[in-house]
Amino acid sequence: MTAPMRFAERVVIVTGAAQGIGRGVALAAAEEGATVVLADRAALVHEVAGEITARGGRAMAVTPDLETAEGARSMVAAAHEAHGRVDVLINNVGGTIWAKPFEAYQDEQIEAEIRRSLFPTLWCCRAVLPLMIERRKGVIVNVSSIATRGIYRIPYSAAKGGVNALTASLAFEQAGNGIRVNAVATGGTEAPPRQVPRNPAPMSPQEERWYQGIVDQTVASSLMHRYGTIDEQVRAILFLASDEASYITGSVLPVGGGDQG
Repeated sequence: MTAPMRFAERVVIVTGAAQGIGRGVALAAAEEGATVVLADRAALVHEVAGEITARGGRAMAVTPDLETAEGARSMVAAAHEAHGRVDVLINNVGGTIWAKPFEAYQDEQIEAEIRRSLFPTLWCCRAVLPLMIERRKGVIVNVSSIATRGIYRIPYSAAKGGVNALTASLAFEQAGNGIRVNAVATGGTEAPPRQVPRNPAPMSPQEERWYQGIVDQTVASSLMHRYGTIDEQVRAILFLASDEASYITGSVLPVGGGDQG
């Protein structure tokens, strides 16, 4: 079956594109005709861009630190310099670094979780807005999480709650400029082991039990009682990024087997 070409002639930035859901989004968008700008701190992102070009697609990779405003600006500037515009921004950077009860987090760990899972989306939205406002056209899809109601990752939950609030408010503010802003709240998702882990330190036996608590709670909260697949998340993200969702903005779509987050 041939993929629809919903993104022909579109320039699509995908952040966190080296692994997991971000990689899946970048590959699928390219299959549907997008010129893809892949962003990730991990050099592995260049291999993903190579996969796309080897299949006849159009892609470039950049490795900014999106936890900083300057990193976000440099990413957007690279896309603009290469292609003259940005049609779609998909903010996928984020993810739990530690799994533990809130009282067990150290101060610096809480700050690191917020920097990881909120600030890249804030900075990237702000960086791309001038280009989209000038053209009075654009789409932003933020990747959130159903972990806004979950255990053992409260700082991450708070960060993703911030992403949801950003999505709703920015959509309200920018609708008059022709810019749609939505989010997908991903549920538990089966993915290959990360080649570049968020936390390279091995988990202690207690940390393993806490992490298993997250898994158990996630499965129990899903009406389908299972984890989703990367493809199931990718399809929802690209739907909101496409013209098929042209009358949808300010929405957070839970993709968690019935868990509303």
